[in-house]
Amino acid sequence: MTVIAGVPEELSARVPVEQRGPGLDRDSVRLLVSRGTAVSHHAFVELPRLLRAGDLLVVNTSPTLAAAVGGWIGHGRVVVHFSTRGDDGRWAVELRDPDGHGTTRARAGAPAGTEVRLAGGVRLVLEEPLSARGERLWWARASGDVRGALREYGRPIRYAYTERDQPLSAYQTVFALPSPDGAGSAEMPSAGRPFTARMVTELVSRGVQFAPVTLHCGVASQEAHEPPYAERFVVPEASARLIGAVRAGGGRVIAVGTTAVRAVESAAGADGVVRARAGWTDLVVTPERGVRVVDGLLTGLHEPEASHLLMLEAVAGRAAVGRGYEEALGGRYLWHEFGDVHLVLPG
Repeated sequence: MTVIAGVPEELSARVPVEQRGPGLDRDSVRLLVSRGTAVSHHAFVELPRLLRAGDLLVVNTSPTLAAAVGGWIGHGRVVVHFSTRGDDGRWAVELRDPDGHGTTRARAGAPAGTEVRLAGGVRLVLEEPLSARGERLWWARASGDVRGALREYGRPIRYAYTERDQPLSAYQTVFALPSPDGAGSAEMPSAGRPFTARMVTELVSRGVQFAPVTLHCGVASQEAHEPPYAERFVVPEASARLIGAVRAGGGRVIAVGTTAVRAVESAAGADGVVRARAGWTDLVVTPERGVRVVDGLLTGLHEPEASHLLMLEAVAGRAAVGRGYEEALGGRYLWHEFGDVHLVLPG
C-alpha cells in the first residue's frame, strides 16, 4: 500500500535547478515542510530560519562516482553500472542495454561466466547474483584497473526522466569528500545537493551543527518495494559523540537524506546510543522497526513504490507522509535527484 498512486511524468526534474533559468543556484529548489500533518511551503533558502540553534544535521560525505561505463558482451553493446565493491575485491554490477537516447533500459540477466569487456582493457566475469531476490545485480570479478576505467571512461548514472548527460560535478554535494580507498556512491546522496557553502556558513552562524557520516550508495532499487542492498558505512567517533551530546541537551537530530538515516540508525544500539562503527549495513528502517536516534529528515520526493517511503513513515507516521505527498502533488513539486526537497520535523 502506498501513500500516493503515482507521479505525473511532468513532475520529474529533468535538469539541475541552476540550469532552469538565469540567476538560479542549487539552493533555488522548493522546500515542503511537514510537522505532523501540518504542511507549509517554502523556498529552500529559508531553511536556516526553519531550524533552530542546537539542531544537528547529519550529512553524508560520500562522493559520487562516474559509475556507468559502456562495454561489450561478444559483439553486443551493454552499459555496466558499478554499484559496490565487496571486501573480496569483487564488484556488484548491473548490466543494462543502451536505449538509443543516451540512457539505458533494464536488461535480462546474463548467465554466470559471462564476460564483459570494458574500455581501458578491463574485463568482468559474472560469478553469481548478489542476492537470492533476483538477478538484476551480480557479483563480478574484474581484471584491470576498474577505478581508473571509471575515471577515464565513466559517466554518472542517469535515467530516462533526465534530459541529457551532466558533468560529474552536477552530482557532487557540498559535503562530498574523497575516500582514501577511492570508494564512493554509484548514485548521488541527493538530499544534500541543494546545500551551498553559503548556506552551510549561515546555518553554523545560527547555531546549527553538522555531524558527518559516510554511506556509499549502491544503485537504486528498481522493483516495487525492493529493499536496499547492503551498503558500506562509517560513523566516526566524533560524530557519534556529537549526536549523543545534542540528544542529551535536548536538541534535534535531523538526517540529511535517507542514507544518513540508515548510517546513524545502523550505529545505534537498542539503548538509542550511537557508537562509532564501520562496516556493512543491511538495515531497512520501517514503521515496525522505528527510529532510535533521528528526530527529523530532509529528503527528496520518492516514487510511490520506493522503500524509502517506509523510512519516512518510521520517522513521521503514515498520516503525515500521506498528507505531505498530497501537498507535493497539488503544489507541483518536482521529483528525483534534481528536484525539490521535503523537511519532516516533529509535530
